[in-house]
Amino acid sequence: MSGEAFQYAVLRVVPRVERGELVNVGVVLHCRTLRFLDCRIGLDEGRRAALLALAPDVDLDAVRAHLVVIEQIVRGDPDGGPIAALAAPERFRWVVSPSSTVIQPSEVHSGLTENPAATLDHLFGTQVG
Repeated sequence: MSGEAFQYAVLRVVPRVERGELVNVGVVLHCRTLRFLDCRIGLDEGRRAALLALAPDVDLDAVRAHLVVIEQIVRGDPDGGPIAALAAPERFRWVVSPSSTVIQPSEVHSGLTENPAATLDHLFGTQVG
């Protein structure tokens, strides 16, 4: 096997935490050796419909706003607040830390890659798409 080690987590929306039902909406991937940290997030019509089926009162605008902030943090955008100013490894750890909020990461998985952007696209397609 060849390639560089990476870690990733699937981002999930859990509209009613007490029920544990979820919809996968994104993937965040970090490859330290290649200095890569990015995410793909998708809240398309099908996912919005699934969330409304699970929780008709879910605030989809608030969910989307939270996902935008996560994207800003991952990408180091100053609009993401002080956490977005941290180094990439710390931003990744912050995004994938366990939480009991509506947006939750999966456990962290690892693998090898030669092209982290292509791997992120592949993971998004298989885990979310």
